[in-house]
Amino acid sequence: PVPILETKSENLTLGGAANVANNLVALGCEVHLVGAIGQDEKGDKLVSLIEEKGIFSKGIFRFVHRPTTSKIRVVAHNQQILRIDKEDNRPITEETENRIIKYINKALPDMDIVICSDYRKGILTEKVFNAVTHRAKNSKKRVIVDPKSSDFALYKGATIITPNQFEVEKAVPIKIQDKIDLDRAAEYLLNLTHAEVLLITRGKDGMTLYSNKEKHVDIPTQAKEVFDVTGAGDTVVSVLAMALAVGFNPADSAWLSNMAASIVVGKVGTAVVTLNEINEYLQEEMFRTSQTVLKLEELKKIVSLAKGTGKTVVFTNGCFDLIHGGHIEFLQKAREKGDLLVVGLNSDKSVKSIKGEGRPIKSEKERANIISALRYIDYITIFDETTPEELIREVRPDILVKGDDYAIDEVVGREIVEGYGAKVELIPIVEGLSTTNIVAKILESHKQD
Repeated sequence: PVPILETKSENLTLGGAANVANNLVALGCEVHLVGAIGQDEKGDKLVSLIEEKGIFSKGIFRFVHRPTTSKIRVVAHNQQILRIDKEDNRPITEETENRIIKYINKALPDMDIVICSDYRKGILTEKVFNAVTHRAKNSKKRVIVDPKSSDFALYKGATIITPNQFEVEKAVPIKIQDKIDLDRAAEYLLNLTHAEVLLITRGKDGMTLYSNKEKHVDIPTQAKEVFDVTGAGDTVVSVLAMALAVGFNPADSAWLSNMAASIVVGKVGTAVVTLNEINEYLQEEMFRTSQTVLKLEELKKIVSLAKGTGKTVVFTNGCFDLIHGGHIEFLQKAREKGDLLVVGLNSDKSVKSIKGEGRPIKSEKERANIISALRYIDYITIFDETTPEELIREVRPDILVKGDDYAIDEVVGREIVEGYGAKVELIPIVEGLSTTNIVAKILESHKQD
């Protein structure tokens, strides 16, 4: 029997390095694409589609002697059942190498970051890659490599390498059976390539970020539904590059790229993720986490991501011992000042230092549980110091709020926030309501009894 396929519709999409470029454009980046394609009808369509997307195509060189790589994916009921490839994977000629290198040397200094998508199609030769890393080093630009070769020595000079676990297994003399083996493999590859960062994507197990400077970071998968993993790796490297280019650190950039991948695998075919989709996902997931009380490092990551997507972060602090109406009204008004309210809660040790013996009335755990139930508060972190100055330096809120029983000049942390361009705002407080007054009234009542 011969299978017969009836065509319902056809759709042209960008693939390979062009899909990486397409992802970056969808994220609002200016992208210059470099590569080689055929002087054929498919090449004409490819260039037309690239330019239609707003991708700069002057770095695409065309040749009669090699066809444009194409892949026909046959999909039925959202399931890929067949792929037909047409390509020539022979290395490009020395003349072509020189033309590409000439373009790279001219264009690279004006770029923020460089991505080498190695699909082993004969374009990213050793000579071309070495030219990229040499020019990038002299121009102080980072180079991200999405590898395909099992010989990672070829990628010496890269700043960040983003293999999947299968690619790692092929590249190391270690049989990977568990996470400990993976950690050893990552260390081996970091030593071999001298890369600063190795980001290993691990399918259903998320991804792990390894660094030659810091402890590794495990990032669990966030995908809710998986329809198609085609191009998910391209999305990871694209979002990673974008985040690094705008100032995110590697760990936060990896977290964001993992989140973007969880969005794109919920789509069918080679797809992209937009900034709006990322923003919506952050709203739904990150800012609605079931955890409200966080350690400082976790909080800093969330604040960084929030500010990176244009959110206004408000910060206040206090003991919040015996919650009263004044507290609730103050926190409500504080939340109205921005998109995210972070509360620095004095620890038991801190409260005792400030208020003396007999305080706090409630333990830090009880106080944190009580105020975390208030819908106005997004996150709480507990600090031991008598003042929140160090916490403010770490969190770097956009707005620092206190009650108007303080003068602006008296607000602890004012100089810190104003020093980096943020501001201090005062909120009217309810007269006569304070924990100290409540405690005094309770004690007086007991005396009368």
